[in-house]
Amino acid sequence: MSLDQPSVNGDGAHTTEQAPGRLAPERVEPVSPERAAQLLGLIRERVGSVFLGDPAGIDGILRCVVARGHVLIEDVPGVGKTLLATAFARVLGCTQSRIQLTPDLLPADIIGTTILDPETKAFRLRKGPVFSNVVLADEINRTTPRTQSALLEAMSEASVSIDGTIHRLDQPFIVLATQNPHDFEGTFPLPENQLDRFLMRLSLGYPSAEREADVLELRPSDRPLSELEPVVSRDDLLSIQAAADAVSVDRSLLEYIVEFANHTRRDERFRVGLSTRGALSLAQAARASALLAGRAYATTDDVLDNLMHVGAHRVIPRGRAQSEQVAAARELFDEILQQIPQPA
Repeated sequence: MSLDQPSVNGDGAHTTEQAPGRLAPERVEPVSPERAAQLLGLIRERVGSVFLGDPAGIDGILRCVVARGHVLIEDVPGVGKTLLATAFARVLGCTQSRIQLTPDLLPADIIGTTILDPETKAFRLRKGPVFSNVVLADEINRTTPRTQSALLEAMSEASVSIDGTIHRLDQPFIVLATQNPHDFEGTFPLPENQLDRFLMRLSLGYPSAEREADVLELRPSDRPLSELEPVVSRDDLLSIQAAADAVSVDRSLLEYIVEFANHTRRDERFRVGLSTRGALSLAQAARASALLAGRAYATTDDVLDNLMHVGAHRVIPRGRAQSEQVAAARELFDEILQQIPQPA
């Protein structure tokens, strides 16, 4: 029996035999860096047709998608967080779902549950919205920590456990989460282990005066998101992700990342420094940046361009309120970067 083949136990309940650990990526042929850059350019253009904010937000999510990472978009209401995430979900050509997080939501509402079929007298799985390639978790910090934790296993292991049975999630699996600042009324701060599952934490900010005038003139909300068509297929996306895995990162660049991480761990101004998962995520984000530029190799700039978005939400500076921690981490990161020689 294959590892993912369903079976039925003696009680008539469906089980799924699984190997432990994160689901390995499907074996697919990578596209060339030039072809990957072309396809990613199409995604950027299509999303940019409805999202008129800072293009850096589009590129940030693109890097997360290419790197098989999840992204947390945090900002005040009304700057296009949900619009941007929804546009991405529609153009990627994969199965998609949207979860509107509310305080009364339960874990079973996200991952699903087993129910008794009255006709067959057997238990069957009723899958929740997490069983999609692209999951939009809207206002994730408006639900309780108990329900937030329902996404932990899915984001880390690409699987969910329901009634003692592990169910694999189809690849690719990407969570696009949005949240308002945690000091807004009716929000629950995300715990550190939840934040660490996000490859990047992005802030869109307000658009420039020129772009905001374009928003007022063009009224992009009049262009229904439902009219957005996929520009890549699921197979295209898997091939792009495989191409990112093949991007070369010189050993000196990897040692530069490790040296930076070690500095944060030794620095007494941090209560928690950059984890190994954070260093690994930074290297993968650098590969994704290189691929967006059509290159088969990463550079120091690829690392530096992603450092703040990948690392700032994973560390905890001492003596700072939670609302100030990201800004404080960025300041400390800048100081540490001045102390480490860049690789040639």
